[in-house]
Amino acid sequence: MGGGGGAVGRLDMAEARSGGEEAAAGGGGGGPPPSVPAAPGRAQVFTTVVDTFLEKLAAAGSYQRFANCYRCFYKLQPEMTRSIYDQFISQLQSSIKEEIQEVKDEGNLEALFNSLDKIVEEAKNREEPAWRPSGIPEEDVRSAMVPYLLKHRSYLRKVLKEKEEENRKVAESVLAGRDRIAELQQLIQARKHAWQAISKEQRELIMTFKEPQ
Repeated sequence: MGGGGGAVGRLDMAEARSGGEEAAAGGGGGGPPPSVPAAPGRAQVFTTVVDTFLEKLAAAGSYQRFANCYRCFYKLQPEMTRSIYDQFISQLQSSIKEEIQEVKDEGNLEALFNSLDKIVEEAKNREEPAWRPSGIPEEDVRSAMVPYLLKHRSYLRKVLKEKEEENRKVAESVLAGRDRIAELQQLIQARKHAWQAISKEQRELIMTFKEPQ
């Protein structure tokens, strides 16, 4: 009896240890939650939609329907019919993919999809609610235009202040030029008077030494 009780005790301990290991392996609720896979981008979704469309197109134009349309030829050349069908479906899918790729290239859809994904990702961190129309056109226009007009007015004031400062510096430069011109005129006039005085003294001196006739 004692041996049986010991075996039962060892069995209970083994089960408890096994349960603890399973809980540890499973996280037991204390481990990090499983990572959520990131949502596919719009470019990937678009590619998936195109591929699904091509698959459904191939399913709609099944070989059985193709063979029913060309039943006489199918009865004579079943292998040839299959080969023609495979080539037709392959070329059809390739042609559609090329057309869609041209549309993507011409419209620059890859860049637009990436830009939209970036805008959506940045919008997730915004705390303020997105703008919604109130239903009153006057208020909606006012709420949309007033911030723009205020910003434009601030810009115009800044430009006006810069122009006024520029004009002030130009005016100071003009006034300084006028003052310099006035100084030069006074200097020229003074030198002119000095030269006239020297010339007069020279003439008087010459007349003094000139012999009387």
